[in-house]
Amino acid sequence: MAGLFTEPLALGRFLIHNRAFVAPMAGVTDRPFRQLCKRLGADYAVGEMAASNALLWATEKTTRRINHDGEPSPKVVQIAGAEPAMMAEAAAFNIARGAEIIDINMGCPAKKVCNKAAGSALMREPETIRAILEAVLATARPSNTPVTLKIRTGWSRAQRNAIDIARMAEDLGVAMLTIHGRSREDRFTGEAEFETIAEVRARIRIPLVANGDIATPERAAEVLRATGADAVMVGRAGQGRPWIYGQIGHYLATGEHLPTPPLADLQQLLREHLADHYAFYGEDSGVRSARKHIGWYLKGLPGVKAFRETILTAQTIAAQQQAIDLFFEQHHRDPQEAADHALA
Repeated sequence: MAGLFTEPLALGRFLIHNRAFVAPMAGVTDRPFRQLCKRLGADYAVGEMAASNALLWATEKTTRRINHDGEPSPKVVQIAGAEPAMMAEAAAFNIARGAEIIDINMGCPAKKVCNKAAGSALMREPETIRAILEAVLATARPSNTPVTLKIRTGWSRAQRNAIDIARMAEDLGVAMLTIHGRSREDRFTGEAEFETIAEVRARIRIPLVANGDIATPERAAEVLRATGADAVMVGRAGQGRPWIYGQIGHYLATGEHLPTPPLADLQQLLREHLADHYAFYGEDSGVRSARKHIGWYLKGLPGVKAFRETILTAQTIAAQQQAIDLFFEQHHRDPQEAADHALA
């Protein structure tokens, strides 16, 4: 099979070679995770959603979320909010701190976001969407910072207005649009649909990214053919599998598969990820927040169920690392287990 894409995607001054993008995920796509994904082949990774409320910018949580120190370009900051002036101020603040692309979140279905009329709740308010886009674009224009937008198909299945929002965004000057193939009503349940994304593709010319239920290179190619989109955005499939972005991008460019890392390489990747993670968060917070990553990396491996309790009770970096090393040591004794993992 020939590759679907052999030329890079232009976004402002950036050329994006890998058409598999890292989706923003709260508590997941922090700087250590983004840097690892980029090292393993991803070109484009969106940071965790950051609030537009200036009162939160000095908090430890938000400060970490908008930290892109040392990260390869492009540095993408996603902002969320419902007040145009606050969104413009948030864009200016992050651009001054080194953000190279500003992404606006109008796709998050979380209640705590939608209850504040932000995220996908804005799909019901096209005039508010217009005001936010105009304000953020005006702020970003002097620095030539591209502004991108992420939406869903609509507020509900009966209210799919993605085409109208997409055309408005293009007319106003948004540089790229990402659509998750579900309505806000669907949240993350059921199967994503891509017919709406294909309809949007037929109506706009700016780069379009398809998002939702993309977990393999073959599925990515299938979605791109069905929608005509320029790239895919992958979220949950990347949890514990940061190499998936490189695998998908390579397949889309060449039609060839990259192998899954064997157990020995998986252990080394996990150790490197955790070292960066601990340095970023500190010991107490780092040990707690690392548990989910460790669980994702080891999911499906024999013996992990019993091992999980050891990880959950580890209270120090040393204890957590020791438990991980012991787990892999046990698995390396069986060559067949390593071979089975490499074929997964």
